[in-house]
Amino acid sequence: MGEIALMATTGDRFSGRTALVTGGGSGIGRAVALAFAAEGARVVVAGRRPEPLKETVALIEERGGAALAAPADVSRSGDAEALVAAAVDHFGSLDVAVNNAGVFRGGVPLADLPEADWHEQLAVNVTGVHLALQAEIRRMRTQPTGGAIVTVSSNFGVHTTAPGAAAYAATKAAVTALSRGAALDHIRDGVRINVVSPGATATPMSLRAGETDADRAERARATLPLGRVSATEEIAAAVLYLASDAAASVVGTDLLVDSGASL
Repeated sequence: MGEIALMATTGDRFSGRTALVTGGGSGIGRAVALAFAAEGARVVVAGRRPEPLKETVALIEERGGAALAAPADVSRSGDAEALVAAAVDHFGSLDVAVNNAGVFRGGVPLADLPEADWHEQLAVNVTGVHLALQAEIRRMRTQPTGGAIVTVSSNFGVHTTAPGAAAYAATKAAVTALSRGAALDHIRDGVRINVVSPGATATPMSLRAGETDADRAERARATLPLGRVSATEEIAAAVLYLASDAAASVVGTDLLVDSGASL
């Protein structure tokens, strides 16, 4: 399905623009990076581990695109600022940013969650988005064309939750509120900010302990209104819509893509 989806979305909506994708080494982040490249963007992929980033860049370059791997930990303000600077230095602008980096630590009741897991989720999911937003907005508001930012949150948080996910849901609710507040603060600066909230997606994060892809598919058929989890390319399509000129009057929205799970 991945190749079909990428071929179907090939175009030039983002030709001449630079897109930054955090958490771009795998899963949703990689799908988003590939989709932007297929639409003509120059793509900067960021994450804490260099090797997966290099793999994403190689996939983009194999398809004739331009990309840069930029290892960074966005929970550190210096890294977030350096990441934006690298995008501008290498490609000349920062037109789109997708704040996708996130971690899930849970699967146990809240009372049994290790304190370190709580702090890690806060650091990456909330502080990381806060620092990335600050660095991105500070650059975009200096550009005549402004910019568009999409934060990847979750249907866990504002919309629903599940056993063993209380802390994660709390961080994602914060991410949604933070992004919507920033949207109001900075739309007059020419920076348009929105949120995509995925549900269960075809990535390892949605697999339960000991579960295979086939097991997950069977569970989804029984529990999700749509009867299946989302493909990463479907999340990418939502991100690209919100970042595109077609969504020029969409500000501060939270777009659910969750197979109907939160209905």
